[in-house]
Amino acid sequence: MVALCAGLLALGSCSPSESGTQTEPRGSETSARPTHQPHRPGSGQPTVSKVLVFVVENHSLDQMRAQMPYTFSLAEHYGYTTSYHALTHPSLGNYLAIAGGSTFGITDDNSPAAHPIHGPSVFSQALAAGDTAATYAEGMPDACALNDGGDQYVVRHNPWTYFVDDRAACTRFDVPGVHLLPAVRSGRLPNVGLVIPNLCNDAHDCGLATADDWLHGVMEKVLAGPDWRSGHLAIVITADEDDYSADNLVLTTVVDPGLHHVVVDAPLTHLSLSAFLSEVVHQPPLRKAAGAPSLVDAFGLRVTP
Repeated sequence: MVALCAGLLALGSCSPSESGTQTEPRGSETSARPTHQPHRPGSGQPTVSKVLVFVVENHSLDQMRAQMPYTFSLAEHYGYTTSYHALTHPSLGNYLAIAGGSTFGITDDNSPAAHPIHGPSVFSQALAAGDTAATYAEGMPDACALNDGGDQYVVRHNPWTYFVDDRAACTRFDVPGVHLLPAVRSGRLPNVGLVIPNLCNDAHDCGLATADDWLHGVMEKVLAGPDWRSGHLAIVITADEDDYSADNLVLTTVVDPGLHHVVVDAPLTHLSLSAFLSEVVHQPPLRKAAGAPSLVDAFGLRVTP
């Protein structure tokens, strides 16, 4: 419990202090629909205008299903995948695929200085479209930190820092994790959001039970917040990669008010998630994500017009 409180303190839930946020993104209606098979909802059903992604580390679908009871309870209640694969090893290429639609051929975990990437990310796509974007990195000492440090922060898990053309936006909106829960409480989560736990709470250095407890504490706050109550927030929980034991098959959970007991067995990858982040801000999927199977279609989701 002490470890859990420490993790939540790092994200702001144990502190009453507020921090600056971006302008209010789209979304205000509330609705829900029971379904047991993915299909496109009708015009009166909830639509997605905001996506918040959580990434844990280095565990397979079977490991996550067995050792993360809270997270898997969300999966069973809302929706999850049985054939979702990470793209590569080690971590960095998978994070870049989510943020940029490609692994960029990277096969190591070196810093942004070693891998400067030009062109847009899903975050800069959102900002260019007049929407909002943010990364919340637990333990990061300063905004858009380009090197490891702080409280178990590693830059290889923070993909926005690698997109050099985005650097000005990164320094504004790629922020320490203490900014997350003030945004949750005020209903100002971004249209495109990524949450990166520190090396313990993401199950890299600690067990999956620790990650599950951390997610439980944070998700309870998110699910009580105005963005979730609006009916327009979707939450994705995935893993960057497996531990080389399961052909990179990972559990991906999609929490959306319009999903009930949905199990998707269509083949999906991190490129499908990248495409979703572009589609929610009405932009074309980036790079190889343009040809990926659609996470939106697979789960029968509908993006806010």
